[in-house]
Amino acid sequence: MIDRVAGEFEVSALPVREAVRRLEAEGLVRFVPNAGAQVTPADPALYEANMRLLAVLEGYATALAAPTLQEAELQELEAATADMEAAIEFLDVRGFADNNWRFHRVIYRTCGNEALRAHMMSTQRDIEAVRRTAFTHVPYHGVKSVTDHREIISLIREGAPAEKIEHAARQHKLGAIEAFNEWLARRGELPGSPTPTASSPTALGSGTSSSTGAAPRRRSGAP
Repeated sequence: MIDRVAGEFEVSALPVREAVRRLEAEGLVRFVPNAGAQVTPADPALYEANMRLLAVLEGYATALAAPTLQEAELQELEAATADMEAAIEFLDVRGFADNNWRFHRVIYRTCGNEALRAHMMSTQRDIEAVRRTAFTHVPYHGVKSVTDHREIISLIREGAPAEKIEHAARQHKLGAIEAFNEWLARRGELPGSPTPTASSPTALGSGTSSSTGAAPRRRSGAP
């Protein structure tokens, strides 16, 4: 396969092989014995399993990070959450996702456990690889996510017990799984799920949908 692609683009096999390795590192392809590189299959069960794993890891990481967070970092969490809320208003899905990751990146950076951070980053890459290849419209359960973030920030600011912070962060991530399964049900991809209707909730909204079919507006200066 590598030689064929190299021939089509009239380049050596080396840059093609490097490109395939990068795709493998991002979880977009996998190497199968006696078959070579293949596109990683989209598996809803694997996506959910990785999300559940990340819920446990991020819950623990948030509890570890909480007592170490400085005022500037707390303000960064608050700013990311405010920008998520603004993205919902403008139906800016990309801006919402970017600021959601901005929020969680603060936790990853400050948890103080390199092994934990590496596992979270690896699992996050696997999740995003599936999202980009097959589930590009998976909802981020918008308004609920913003509410969850503010609850987590409030718990950290008030010096809540570590187990309470961990539980809130874990439930926040598990809420994304519920949104994912509801999305699959609306698409008729869960056993016994009803046929999708025009009144199905939007990805970012709080349970209402638009019937205009208008293209999403982007906020000026959105990430």
